[in-house]
Amino acid sequence: MTLTEPPAEPPGEPIEARLRRGLGARSIVLVGLMGAGKSTVGRRLASRLGLMFKDADHEIEAAANLTIADIFAIYGEASFREGEERVIARLLREGPMVLATGGGAFMRETTRTRIAADGVSVWLKAELDVLMRRVRKRGTRPLLQTEDPEETMRQLMEVRHPVYAQADIMVMSRDVSHDRVVQDVMEAIDGFLHPPPIQGVAAQ
Repeated sequence: MTLTEPPAEPPGEPIEARLRRGLGARSIVLVGLMGAGKSTVGRRLASRLGLMFKDADHEIEAAANLTIADIFAIYGEASFREGEERVIARLLREGPMVLATGGGAFMRETTRTRIAADGVSVWLKAELDVLMRRVRKRGTRPLLQTEDPEETMRQLMEVRHPVYAQADIMVMSRDVSHDRVVQDVMEAIDGFLHPPPIQGVAAQ
């Protein structure tokens, strides 16, 4: 058996080109809680990479001709989650793209399996105070229509963080420029797609 070296990467290849090549037909799927910055970071990331950007919540609203809040109020969360699963499956078939998902999407095992098959998942993780500062700017979050939104968010973190941790990559979404977080995401994906060789391991 003859061992051959992998093809060398083009010298000086920009990270954007390297990521597009490494992704192939796969999409980048951003997961995380409301307020983590999935849509804002996702748009800028897609622009950097020359890919389409899609927001799953916006696609659901367009398909139903209703707002997310109205879908929750009229049909309930269970019906919303079923529609969300179908929309994400359709979008993944249309890749490659950068796809921002709603906070509960990754909680469904079927959706996680589809994302694993057709995408690279990135958990945008943020601290509680950062999330609350951001979500208070929008009063339309159905799951936060409670007497104590901060306690509700804390409970969501306890339930969802262990599942988000199954994502391929985790990047902290913090109070720095959006472009800095985008760069962090790109570098993390680059490391995931092109891991450095393990030192001291000889080819067998």
